[in-house]
Amino acid sequence: MIIGIDANEANLTPQRVGVNQYAFELLKAIYALKTNHTFVIYLKTAPLADLPKARSGWEYRVIPFPKLWTQTRLPWDLFTRNPRPEVFLSLTHYAPRIAPMPTVVAIMDLGFLQTPEQFTAKDFNQLKSWTRYSVKNARKVIAISEHTRKDIMREYGKSSADIVITPLAYEQKLFKPTTDVKVLDKYGITQPYILFLGSLRPSKNIEGLVKAFAKLSLKDLPLGTQLVIAGKKAWLFEQIFNEVKQLNLTGKVVFTGFVEEAEKPVLMSMAQALVLPSFYEGFGIPVLEAMACGTPVVVSDVASLPEVAGEAGIYVNPRSPDSIAAGIMKAVGPERDQWIKKGLARVKLFNWAKTARATLKAVEACTAKT
Repeated sequence: MIIGIDANEANLTPQRVGVNQYAFELLKAIYALKTNHTFVIYLKTAPLADLPKARSGWEYRVIPFPKLWTQTRLPWDLFTRNPRPEVFLSLTHYAPRIAPMPTVVAIMDLGFLQTPEQFTAKDFNQLKSWTRYSVKNARKVIAISEHTRKDIMREYGKSSADIVITPLAYEQKLFKPTTDVKVLDKYGITQPYILFLGSLRPSKNIEGLVKAFAKLSLKDLPLGTQLVIAGKKAWLFEQIFNEVKQLNLTGKVVFTGFVEEAEKPVLMSMAQALVLPSFYEGFGIPVLEAMACGTPVVVSDVASLPEVAGEAGIYVNPRSPDSIAAGIMKAVGPERDQWIKKGLARVKLFNWAKTARATLKAVEACTAKT
């Protein structure tokens, strides 16, 4: 079978987070599978150096176009190319507007529907409209969690049988207990510290974490404990910095900016806990990464996070700084080693090869005869 894949999310930047990271890791895992399929990887620009290399059965098709690529240029190519793909997989919310073959679309989450105020009207309406038609037209939909699957069924009326759950994973060779004080020195971090790792945007609830840390830093945490907020600025992040100033935490809170992938295991391994108090998460890869590094995880009791952390997670109410503070104290308390053991056992359930096989099975089902 010839399988076309829109892999632009993996090719936008080497600083991958979220859907960019998902597309990149999944692409690598599919590349490593033993299969008789032929893959044509569709891109707007030449592949970045770290994408899998072209080979027999793995071809890159670069078709530049300035605007509305999935609306016009991609469909034109799919209709006129010979031989054409027999199934088309989009590693993003946007599938081709029209296509002569069955399509499969991957949906990270529908959190954007709950927070339209975080987008311009134009961007929100496009995201809402294009996601809707992509899901409606798709033969199969990839959901990265049970929570996302339920949202897709409720919002778009998609049948459960047409939605395939493919839990995400982590890079097993990279994420393991690791120490390197040079990384801490680079960012001005001293131990002990509490870690947040993710993009700086409202849904991550970093302000709630800062408020919780302010309560703890007064008397409960060891003197000199820092809060390390690692990740690149996304949108509407100014209030986070304002909160730090208003609570007189300047010097106690370290903002690292974007962190290279090789440095993440160090930051996670040497932290007292990873805290992800999000209001909404499609999955939460940093939770897996931290557990694999032997670090307790404090996470919200909402969305997909309980699916990821399971019994290894310390759960908090993201809308209560007191609850977040209590979760942090639980993570650094006398049972810390037990949380570490639970996390190391939990991550054994997740790997990218399993995700790739489940994704490919969903693609293959599109042409199966009933």
